[in-house]
Amino acid sequence: MPVMDTAVEVREGEELDPKRVEAFLKESVPDLDGEIRIQQFPSGFSNLTYQVNVGQREMVLRRPPVGARIKSAHDMGREYKILNALYPVFPYCPRPLAYTQDPSTMGCPFYVMEKIPGIILRRDLPKGLSLTPDQATTLCRKLVGLQADLHAIDVKAAGLEFLGKPNGYVRRQVEGWAGRYRNAITPDAPDFERVIAWLTEKIQPDTSTPTLVHNDYKFDNVVLDAANPVNIIGVLDWEMATYADPLMDLGNSLAYWVEGDDPEECHLMRTLPTTMPGALTRREIIDLYAEKTGRDMDNFDFYLCFGIFRLAVIAQQIYHRYFNGITKDKRFAMLIAGVQILERSALRLMDQSTL
Repeated sequence: MPVMDTAVEVREGEELDPKRVEAFLKESVPDLDGEIRIQQFPSGFSNLTYQVNVGQREMVLRRPPVGARIKSAHDMGREYKILNALYPVFPYCPRPLAYTQDPSTMGCPFYVMEKIPGIILRRDLPKGLSLTPDQATTLCRKLVGLQADLHAIDVKAAGLEFLGKPNGYVRRQVEGWAGRYRNAITPDAPDFERVIAWLTEKIQPDTSTPTLVHNDYKFDNVVLDAANPVNIIGVLDWEMATYADPLMDLGNSLAYWVEGDDPEECHLMRTLPTTMPGALTRREIIDLYAEKTGRDMDNFDFYLCFGIFRLAVIAQQIYHRYFNGITKDKRFAMLIAGVQILERSALRLMDQSTL
């Protein structure tokens, strides 16, 4: 049996008060009975995610990272509202259970949802799970197909129009993430100014057909069926979802996609099993997405370059908190190397692009 995604003991400095959490849950979620146990999922660099068991009931609690000051990126109320609207129309979405912005429980807003038990892929396949090349190809095709399905959701009918304003989205993203990077820069970080200038010059026009976009869609945010790991049964982490250009979503996804012939330094920062035999290449993913959606992919270099830059900004923002002693998570120390590698990746793409 493949290893399931498991929680571990809570990291120092990120503990929750079990009595306060239990009191909130038993007041907010019907039919809870039994003792509470809180553990933490160790992966991920953004919102903190905990497994909360009350008796036999398994739930997941999400809260902002300690010391975070990036309000729009850690808006628990918005994420909970998304789940409430999305759950009835997208069965891969976790069922939301409770939300509060009352600081009395843990000093910040947080929400709780049902746990979707299954396998979550990290850097490499977990011990006990092997996929043939044909199975890996099938899984990658399903990953792309489900993203296309997500982009086909009727945003208005689902009541998700509150998510964003598609007009001007691409320009706002370039300008906004440039500002975030400059605000988070540290003495050991590259300046990214050449990349920012290229993105500004090559900004693509607004799409006439905006969609729901996840904005962090990748292997470690989907749940696989433990009984049949080529089937995807859940999509997690909707904190950055919005209503916008779906090619921006795909570009963000492919920024994480390291393939076999990429430079060795890219392999050092690989976080997903995208090099397993049979995995699709970025080009194959782009072509498959075009086939499924009918969208024009001729200028996709812009979207991929933006995705790489955005990933660097996210890493730099987290590293900035570590550099300034706001968080003690030692994993964050390595992120500066990732930021430097991502700048080189963006520059290579720009130099090779025909845009």
